[in-house]
Amino acid sequence: MDVSHILDGLNAEQREAVSSTPGHRLVLAGAGSGKTRVLVHRIAWIIQVEGISPFGVLAVTFTNKAAAEMRARAEALLGMPTRGLWIGTFHGLAHRMLRAHYREAHLPQGFQILDSEDQRRVLKRVIRGLELDESRWPAKQSAWYINARKDEGRRPQHLQDSGDPVAQQLIRIYTAYESACERAGAVDFAELLLRSLELIRDNQALQAHYRKRFRHLLVDEMQDTNTLQYAWLRLLAGERGLVFAVGDDDQSIYGWRGARVENMLNFARDFPGCEEIRLERNYRSTATILKAANGLIERNTDRLGKRLWTEGADGDPIGLYTAYNESDEARFIVDRVQHWAEQGGRRDECAVLYRSNAQSRVLEEHLLAAGVPYRVYGGLRFFERAEIKDALAYLRVISNRHDDASLERIINQPPRGIGERTVSLLRDAARRQNASLWDAACGREHGLPPRALGAVQRFVDLIETLAEAAGQQELPGQVETVVQDSGLLEHYRADRSERGQARLENLGELVTAARTFAFSAEEAEAMSPLDSFLAQAALEAGEAQGGAGEDCVQLMTMHSAKGLEFPMVFLAGLEEGLFPHQMSIEDPSRLEEERRLCYVGITRAQRHLTISYAEHRRLHGRETFAEPSRFVRELPGELLEEIRPRLQVSRPVISAPADPPPQGLSVGQRVQHATFGEGVVLDYEGQGNHARVQVNFRDAGAKWLVLAYAKLQTL
Repeated sequence: MDVSHILDGLNAEQREAVSSTPGHRLVLAGAGSGKTRVLVHRIAWIIQVEGISPFGVLAVTFTNKAAAEMRARAEALLGMPTRGLWIGTFHGLAHRMLRAHYREAHLPQGFQILDSEDQRRVLKRVIRGLELDESRWPAKQSAWYINARKDEGRRPQHLQDSGDPVAQQLIRIYTAYESACERAGAVDFAELLLRSLELIRDNQALQAHYRKRFRHLLVDEMQDTNTLQYAWLRLLAGERGLVFAVGDDDQSIYGWRGARVENMLNFARDFPGCEEIRLERNYRSTATILKAANGLIERNTDRLGKRLWTEGADGDPIGLYTAYNESDEARFIVDRVQHWAEQGGRRDECAVLYRSNAQSRVLEEHLLAAGVPYRVYGGLRFFERAEIKDALAYLRVISNRHDDASLERIINQPPRGIGERTVSLLRDAARRQNASLWDAACGREHGLPPRALGAVQRFVDLIETLAEAAGQQELPGQVETVVQDSGLLEHYRADRSERGQARLENLGELVTAARTFAFSAEEAEAMSPLDSFLAQAALEAGEAQGGAGEDCVQLMTMHSAKGLEFPMVFLAGLEEGLFPHQMSIEDPSRLEEERRLCYVGITRAQRHLTISYAEHRRLHGRETFAEPSRFVRELPGELLEEIRPRLQVSRPVISAPADPPPQGLSVGQRVQHATFGEGVVLDYEGQGNHARVQVNFRDAGAKWLVLAYAKLQTL
């Protein structure tokens, strides 16, 4: 058989991974080593060379975008559709199982998926029903607790009463929340996977069916799996399933949300006969950048071990800039970006990475002042926008009247005279009757005054009218009817601002999304097009929108940068207490994760990497004098080029100015500004009308001012 189309273009290690004999495999794929390519080519090899039916292959990854890319590339390589092949996210595949076996999973056929905001809405109602103080028991904290327990595979009955009153109350909330979800026929994200695992574990016939069907399981980003996801994989694999896992333990950076690097470290023990294959050749970065990454990550002890290398050039040394403060750091970065653009580079080839979201403010301020366009990567996504969530909530209530979370969101949106007092009476009535809010609204045993009763009845009539109209239309018509007749369009049209116009455009885009929604034949057997569309919207909520297509600087946290690459990268704020974070310094395991995060940041750079830290920083309302991060000290010194020698933090001067002091000013002199108040001169440059001075103001921070306009008074 000619396998050249599968193996051509792969290096020796990639070929070994793709063409290895059937068995458990753990592929340690370093940053930029082509792991997705290996996974896709392995799928083609299994089907075309090993003769495995596509129906016998399951491939799982972490984002819908990655799953879609994997599916498209597999179809192109195989030269045929991959309808029988299960490729998706953990949550997406679990959702597919539950739809197919909703009865065995003890769910209604039209069950709805709660996103994080819907979940908090349900929890708020539960907490009020338990007569707890919402300020002491916030829904967000309860959601975190419940999701963490579900990710561990534990229901309320599995949690032991340790005598801790806080834990006891959280277990009580968890129990009441589960009852509310059961009553509404709704599941949250964590529930999708837990319910799927319980379905396979407790139903021997289904367990045997799926184990027989899926003999080959392929896993992407193995280092990011949590306890429940790993247990789900082991349960599906059983004794005969063959697991091909690809990951990088050096890029395990999501421990704070449940990811367990131990799943990779213990893989060989849990899957006997496992063979490890290392992909260490990097196709992204210069040799200098890779040597720096290797030198840093080798400080971690809890790792499987590998060294990245390249046949490419050494490249430029890594720049190290010591800023006096965060303003000086931002100014330096902006200047470098502008120089890059002046030399013919694109601004979107530059990325500024930081540990804390709060660091972006000063960077944004300086970019705006310099007229440099930028994009904060990871803003609100389409399905997370308020107007979109409103429209989807209407559609969910039309599909399932007993979806309390969605009903509560729209019962007074747009405003129709149904206040919090009215909703509270409906909640009380629903609790007394052990019924949904919809049942309470349609009933008469809620004690509503006449005015409120009329408003609620008009809302009930509206939903019934929308449902009747939508029931006679295809999916796009259903969405368009709800958007137009619910009152949302009129409500947002009244807002004449740009924000109101943007919301109208978003609602129009929702209708477009419905028109282009792909609905498979398999899904048609399990649910309606509307339910499928709503499920997809919930699953995609939180997914990145992708590149905006504009030539603008990319700002993002180092966590957000994972999986991306840029010709020029700045790592800002590498100071002790900021990165590594103060809360991680005393915990060896958390410190190792911080180091892995820095490794991820370094390996985003293709050609140029610059690291900066400030001797003085104002962040989170506090002023600190910091030492450079230990991660800077752990980089091989011969790879670094100091752009400006570091000075003692006690010195207010940044550098010795070459020009004589303008207008009699000197470094360290106290001055007064009419707007910014009192400050100290840090630096100056130029003469005459073009002279500029940098002043560190007590309240406004450091600013560069043109002396001809600043009108400073010496003190």
